[in-house]
Amino acid sequence: MIQSKSLPLTITDLTVMKQRGEKITCLTAYDASFSAVIDKVGIDVILVGDSLGNVIQGHATTLPVTLRDLEYHTQCVAKAKQRTFVVADLPFLGYTTPVLAAKNAGKLLRAGAQMVKLEGAKIDCVKFLVDQGVPVCGHLGLQPQSINLLGGYKVQGKTEQAAQQLLAEALQLQQAGAQLLVLECVPAILAKNVSNQLEIPVIGIGAGVDCDGQVLVLYDMLNIGVGSRPRFSKDFLQDACSIEEAIAAYHQAVKQLNFPTAEHSY
Repeated sequence: MIQSKSLPLTITDLTVMKQRGEKITCLTAYDASFSAVIDKVGIDVILVGDSLGNVIQGHATTLPVTLRDLEYHTQCVAKAKQRTFVVADLPFLGYTTPVLAAKNAGKLLRAGAQMVKLEGAKIDCVKFLVDQGVPVCGHLGLQPQSINLLGGYKVQGKTEQAAQQLLAEALQLQQAGAQLLVLECVPAILAKNVSNQLEIPVIGIGAGVDCDGQVLVLYDMLNIGVGSRPRFSKDFLQDACSIEEAIAAYHQAVKQLNFPTAEHSY
């Protein structure tokens, strides 16, 4: 379904969507052409993710992605969108201190992002950014920038202790001023609990259908990545006649609670 042109979405709009029970759709994008198609279809959020290190640059991890890379790709995406809300990742070691986080976030906002995303319970950084007027999206669960510490791409929050810690960190991020949260690769029951307890929207990836929205890496859901497609993703291009139709199918599947299914959850 193609959406009519309208005013750019804001974080307030996304919060209202959560309040009224409408699922939020999100895809990654890294260039103007995909940004324009995603925007035309009506996807709510574009994430200019450091996943570009995998699908654009061919790296095994997101760690080599630089701030300059993210600035460039954010500019490309922002130029082509009209309605969709744009979030950009802060890079690995790009927020080791609150001041560094603010400096780098400013560059991404000037490049066209409306919000920056950082991984982990970096409470001091989040509070400082918000105090400077920078909208922040948190990211808990599997954190790709910490892959060497985690020892691989593994489901997080499986034990009672780990689940309680994740919930506590989510509440701390919200208290610090984060206005959006991504949960990656956590059990669906935990993601549901977090989504129910937080007032801010929770966007899941490999986190079950009960999150307030879903995000996928664009290249994964089109099945054109260089590696194998993650279990939590789905090839939406397989039954579509075009990329635009595949993105529209994803958009409707999320809105209608038909994706993700148990097959794509933990």
